Amino acid sequence: MIRCGVLAAAVGVGMSWGAALAQEEKPAQGWAPAASWAIAPWTRAATAPVIRPDAAAVFVDPLTHAQVHWEALHTFNPAAVVRGGKVWVLYRAEDDSGAMAIGGHVSRLGLAVSEDGVHFVQRPQPVFYPADDAQRSRESPGGVEDPRVVESPGGGYVMMYTQWSRERGSYSIGVATSDDLEHWTKHGPAFARALGGRYDELKYKSAGVVTEVRGSGAAAKLVAAKIHGHYWMYWGEIEVGLAWSDDLVHWTPVEESPGKTKVLLRARQGKADSGFPETGPPPVRTGRGIVLLYNAKNAEGAGGDARLAAGAYSVEEALFAADDPAKMLARTEDPVFRPELPFERSGQYAAGTTFAEGLVVFRGRWWMYYGTADSFVGVATAPMR
Repeated sequence: MIRCGVLAAAVGVGMSWGAALAQEEKPAQGWAPAASWAIAPWTRAATAPVIRPDAAAVFVDPLTHAQVHWEALHTFNPAAVVRGGKVWVLYRAEDDSGAMAIGGHVSRLGLAVSEDGVHFVQRPQPVFYPADDAQRSRESPGGVEDPRVVESPGGGYVMMYTQWSRERGSYSIGVATSDDLEHWTKHGPAFARALGGRYDELKYKSAGVVTEVRGSGAAAKLVAAKIHGHYWMYWGEIEVGLAWSDDLVHWTPVEESPGKTKVLLRARQGKADSGFPETGPPPVRTGRGIVLLYNAKNAEGAGGDARLAAGAYSVEEALFAADDPAKMLARTEDPVFRPELPFERSGQYAAGTTFAEGLVVFRGRWWMYYGTADSFVGVATAPMR
């Protein structure tokens, strides 16, 4: 059975989602407005989660051969693409196994589809999961997490995701490809054998491939972009780096010197990203440059932004030169989006989270899909300028 992911009331009492889009959110008092180059301001298209857990959904795990409630606890951290005039979201779903702690469950990826960007139909079974394949030791026990998806210029889709193994104590960016978003081929770690194999044992995650808008009107969509003959990817948490590829599957980190990656973003004292920055959705090459939305963790001790809860995740943006992905031109002073609603500040991660991973062009606007408190999926939109 296919089931509806949200109720019609998701946009709030007495307000349609169309009316909500008409009310552009303004920076709250004490917060700096977004820079002119930024994708902003962001307006919540729904004031409740658009994708929720479903304790009734079951799946026969290929490793244990047991029936599991694969999305019983949490559904969050979504990737998004537009295909056939609809929004397709791949989201991280946690089952009810393991310890009741962050990272203690098995994560798989579910698929949900929407006609209007807000009301989703969730598929009854996951479309991507740990299995008895070449990646088993990197994905079990633990799972597949936090996807980002881009469309290839030649057609088909490429997904970057986190491979997590509690047994190995390792995590890495895995790469997978698909023609239909439902059937996937795993290709292993993004940096496997790069630069003589010196990144083979690195613990790394969070990757967004640079895209650009192709087409116009209803046909507009984001597609992976080449710059100087290569594809480019921002990656990492705590420190954000850069990598390049010729085929979107095999990636090479950009280094300052052998074994030392070039760092483009670091934490800033007293800012919302004082804890660290982490790569968000696939960046976009615009007329002003490459806009990178990134997730910012507020420091949990001295040195954080006192306007946010300690440990809270918000969304910030950085601008890089259109012809030089390694050259940063500017950075927002304050978050462009932050936890405000109850479902964004309660749940598995109670400090508050608006964790952006999906960005699409749909109905003439930007749509950002984000995880909330490591528990649900939310959505916001911004005008295209």
